[in-house]
Amino acid sequence: MKPSLRLSAVISWHRAILVAVMFMLAVPASPGWAEAQEDWGAAILVYHRFGEQKHPSTNTKLDQFKAQLAELSLGPYRVVPLREIVAALRGGSAPPDRAVAITVDDAYRSVYEAAWPLLREAGLPFTLFVSTDLIDQGAPDLMTWAQVAELAQSPLVTIGNHSAGHLHLPEHAAEKATADILRAQNRLEQKLGFAPDIFAYPFGELSLDLKAAVRELGFKAAFGQYSGAIGPRSDRYELPRFAMNEEFGDLERLRVATSSLPLPVEDLMPKDPFLKPSANPPLAGFTLRPGVGNPSALACYSNAEGLRVERLGRRVELRFAGPLAPGRTRVNCTLPAADGRWRWLGRQFLVAE
Repeated sequence: MKPSLRLSAVISWHRAILVAVMFMLAVPASPGWAEAQEDWGAAILVYHRFGEQKHPSTNTKLDQFKAQLAELSLGPYRVVPLREIVAALRGGSAPPDRAVAITVDDAYRSVYEAAWPLLREAGLPFTLFVSTDLIDQGAPDLMTWAQVAELAQSPLVTIGNHSAGHLHLPEHAAEKATADILRAQNRLEQKLGFAPDIFAYPFGELSLDLKAAVRELGFKAAFGQYSGAIGPRSDRYELPRFAMNEEFGDLERLRVATSSLPLPVEDLMPKDPFLKPSANPPLAGFTLRPGVGNPSALACYSNAEGLRVERLGRRVELRFAGPLAPGRTRVNCTLPAADGRWRWLGRQFLVAE
């Protein structure tokens, strides 16, 4: 994904989340509130570039990546193929505790030259979401089709669809968005001999209409790019992933993210994360499921200034100071869980440029 022009605006609030999480790790959940017994939880990581310091917003330094792989290999985690998490969401066997899936978007050349040798040596599975147009155009920083095909032959690698043109799909008519996804699907089948059954939204941007189109095209699941844990109640076509890069690639953040649990909620609003002018600012909120924890311990953060959290029993309302700026706005809500872990719900809203 191309570096976001708005990345600098979200640096401080990412730091605020981590600082608050670390501070509250020492504060146990109130014993008067029972922990919700969700069946399972899983975390998905998303990377883009490796060892490409010219692109810090999407790059992970190689020493960072090596340390992360060592932590994932030796720590209390189980790195599993993404398809196992998708299968669990579709009613299959639950993944193991602290299940983690590794994903990489866009198929940059540094994936093949730098990340793949390390992942192969560690024996860790990962999913590569491929955007096809730039590969067809021979972009010098993208993998070639021969390299993609080589990875696709490995039992450690799963290939997913990441669209053809890497457009801001919600901002286009449904017909154009569908045609773009199908063009990538056809190209992947031509080059690899199969059509992927999972999809990652470019820039993590989605809408109700786009979700419906992806579902109708037969994909089993689709993934965004905003923080949050996955559980049995998660929407298969709006699945979060923790983005990793130079700024947010330290081991403490990795540990917090990969140990996170889903925050089970009901009546999530607004239903459509693509905001029309009449729905901006959004009337956002959700209801915590019974027994999930103490609502007073819930904390929510956003890269939009002036977010106010209002609670009425288990109902949580999020009120913004004014209309959200064009582009992407993220909201993260966390709640202390047992064993120093965190329940985590993330959302991303999109306002057309």
